[in-house]
Amino acid sequence: MLKLDPKNAVPLVTQIVEGIKEQIADNRIRAGSKVPSIRQFAEAHGVSSSTVVEAYDRLVAEGFLVPRQSSGFFVRVGSRSLYREERQSLRNIRFDPLWFVRRVWENSSADITPGYGWVPDAWLDAELLRRAMRTVAAKPGAHADGYGLPKGLTALRLKICDWLAEQEIPAAPDQVLLTTGASHALQLVSRYLVRPGDTVLIDEPGYSVMIANLRALGANVIGVPWTPTGPDLQVLETLAKEQRPRAFFTNPRLHNPTGASYTAAVSHRILQLADRYDFVVVEDDVCVDLDMEGRRSLACLDQLRRVIYVTSYSKSVSPKLRVGFVVADQSAIEDMTQLKMMTGLTSSEINERLVLEMLMEGRYRKQIKSLKDNLSAARESVGQRLIEAGMEIFAESNSGLFLWAKHPKFADSSLLCNAALDSNLLLAPGHLFMVDGEVSPWIRFNVGYSNSTALFEFLAAR
Repeated sequence: MLKLDPKNAVPLVTQIVEGIKEQIADNRIRAGSKVPSIRQFAEAHGVSSSTVVEAYDRLVAEGFLVPRQSSGFFVRVGSRSLYREERQSLRNIRFDPLWFVRRVWENSSADITPGYGWVPDAWLDAELLRRAMRTVAAKPGAHADGYGLPKGLTALRLKICDWLAEQEIPAAPDQVLLTTGASHALQLVSRYLVRPGDTVLIDEPGYSVMIANLRALGANVIGVPWTPTGPDLQVLETLAKEQRPRAFFTNPRLHNPTGASYTAAVSHRILQLADRYDFVVVEDDVCVDLDMEGRRSLACLDQLRRVIYVTSYSKSVSPKLRVGFVVADQSAIEDMTQLKMMTGLTSSEINERLVLEMLMEGRYRKQIKSLKDNLSAARESVGQRLIEAGMEIFAESNSGLFLWAKHPKFADSSLLCNAALDSNLLLAPGHLFMVDGEVSPWIRFNVGYSNSTALFEFLAAR
């Protein structure tokens, strides 16, 4: 019997999946043995059959169970060793930026994971996605042949234009290009703007995947240090004057990894410098829907003259659907559409239809409010507990996923993060976010995954 708690924030399906995995790992369910039927499990645990079906399907997809026609579900031979291999691999983590990103995606074996970069599944409305899937499946034309339109689903781009108008960013549908998430959008923008040898400026600390992508294009990448109110303007102006950069890639709102945001004064000054020194500003605004303060974007202030705007629905709808978009002047969008076709043809129309259905649901607005409330409460709690554990916080905010904090005894946070692995704590050391991987005392904490007594006891004991 598993101990299931219907009042827990963790969905029952997840509780069943993780519980059975643990029983397999501990040899309480032996390899090759049969697990209870769907009906038997549902009756024994007081849950619906559909809940058990979803859990068993997930265990089959992950390779832990094998369905046999007319016989039931059996534990796959070798699944126990697979599970233990994943847990042991955590000890060998190298904290190289791209390797770390891949390991986080592949490995779910850590008990406590403040190093994750996304919103917890439990904070998203699973029923909202299920309803959208049923609606899309029932609509005529949802499964039409072909790859979809190069710029993406027209109806979703129209919906995005309505949302942009609410943000005071006037844009027509032909100024919107749908992509496979924000990372894909940033890659297309980079390929459109940057040629080998071009100098580009980027937030430091900043998004490690973006740094690696620009380097792969042959760019001369220079970091602009961050303060609690945004980039260091004096350093930025000096670099702009001396280096004449092609572009500045920046994350002004609820910055990853520091959690800080531009002030209004900094936003205006950035745009003045872009005009004076003739560079493009690429605004990564993936956390726009999580902002409780309703700040204006650079794209709003600039009206898309020098700003190319990028965001996605990964933080607000679902990270699994991978739908993002770029907004820019029409000629730039045409060129980026060609690049999109060259590198991956079209984006997924099915995913775009699902996102559209979710945006049109009343439940979506409730999900956004719930996300903001959860984040605000988590930030307050995690921030206070970090301070009590002896950590220093970089910037205060009531919104967003990330807190940037350092331990007074560790000039190199990777030493602390490596020690954390022995306690099954996956942290994100600061050097991962530095342009040249310089040693850093800072650590990024995702507040959605950090409210754990074990984490703060570990930090306080160092």
